[in-house]
Amino acid sequence: MRISLYGAAGEVTGSTYLVETDRSRVLVDFGLHQGDRDSDDRNRRMPPIDAAKLDAVVVTHGHIDHIGRLPLLNDAGFKGSIFATPATCKLMPIMLEDSANLQENDARRDSVRNARQGKPPVQPLYSPEDVKPIIARLQTIELNKPREVAKGITVRFTESGHILGSASIEMMLQDSTGEERVVVFSGDLGPKNQALIRDFDPPTSEVSPDLIVCETTYGDRDHRDINQTVEEFAGILREALWDKEKVLIPAFAIGRTQSLLYYIGELSRTGRVPAFPTYVDSPMGVKATKLYQEFWRTLDAEAQKLHRECGEALCLDRLNFLETGDQSRQLNEQHGAMVIIAGSGMCNGGRIVHHLRHNLYKRGVRVLIAGYQAQGTLGRRLVDGADRVRIFGEEIVVRAKVHTLGGFSAHAGQTDLLTWMQAFKPKAGKPWPKVMLTHGEDGPRRAFATKLEQMGARPFLPAWGARVEL
Repeated sequence: MRISLYGAAGEVTGSTYLVETDRSRVLVDFGLHQGDRDSDDRNRRMPPIDAAKLDAVVVTHGHIDHIGRLPLLNDAGFKGSIFATPATCKLMPIMLEDSANLQENDARRDSVRNARQGKPPVQPLYSPEDVKPIIARLQTIELNKPREVAKGITVRFTESGHILGSASIEMMLQDSTGEERVVVFSGDLGPKNQALIRDFDPPTSEVSPDLIVCETTYGDRDHRDINQTVEEFAGILREALWDKEKVLIPAFAIGRTQSLLYYIGELSRTGRVPAFPTYVDSPMGVKATKLYQEFWRTLDAEAQKLHRECGEALCLDRLNFLETGDQSRQLNEQHGAMVIIAGSGMCNGGRIVHHLRHNLYKRGVRVLIAGYQAQGTLGRRLVDGADRVRIFGEEIVVRAKVHTLGGFSAHAGQTDLLTWMQAFKPKAGKPWPKVMLTHGEDGPRRAFATKLEQMGARPFLPAWGARVEL
């Protein structure tokens, strides 16, 4: 029995784990590599996985860095089932169809550029048609209900506290001789007391795990206190709204959009900010937000209480969902106090780019950056204080006020990661299980490894292609 790592090794994208026994082969996640210059090349190179011999895929959650390469399994011969929580099974079509459309749009743009240079056209990584057979293979598993997904491989999902439907995995393996092993995958862990989402629930049981695979995205630090973040958010909104200014917020469609709506609703209900119209200008964000409403019983106690009192978990007056391009464009002609939340979160695509093009040069507009901005993105240039930016080939002067607001993270910080790991600390005199640290850059991985060593564990930091024998 062994596990091979083919992604998220010294990086935070491309999560892929191959679990093998002498009876079965199961893939845990198959995500896109993102952010690096060679990401596209890496996504097009199939790792050494014989998809035709895979019995199943198990998915921790619906973010594209965990599911984005699943459509590639079609042509590789995969015929098995894909297992995830019910909410993740609903999110996956939204995410994968959007990813496929982006792949086609990017390929079309690059092909035009290549044609001018006498180069061959670019083929998309996959198309919307490639997504359909993947969606047809989805099967749901409820939290805390063990299910055999392949011969001798049983999984149990528990809440990971990251986004709607996210889960950690307890995987029980049994080979043909009856030998048994237990592996725990953290998946992406969320911070405690995150808006809307329940706190994580480590998949502990009477049987101690033989291996723990833990994410380390923020293994080297904690986030800013959420109450301080919300108070700063309130102050920015109050100033803008009293001055009748438009507020533009770039946000990821799943997770960040919904948490921002929750806090805007809370601030409005408690009278800390005046009432104002809020627009979600993102077709994917609209669909995802409606799924949060559909799965309100899986949310935290406060969100469930709001749903019972208001009829919806967000409980926000004057909330408007925009789906068509015409609706989006009409916002450019509207004036006065309003908040517009649009994707993408790093301003490297989506409708937020159009809003920035039409508003950055104006006074009386604010841009609120509430998430990480990668190097080279438009969002990063705004955070770094650029007085001019280029959008669609046009130079735009930046007269709008740009605010950077940290603290709204869907990933656990170091303290919460240690709390999750503490649940597996063995009784006195017994050794720690093997601990494999992934889904983090090497700096955070090393920092978190040091903390775990102080607890008595002996974690290791695998490279791409590493194999762990159980």
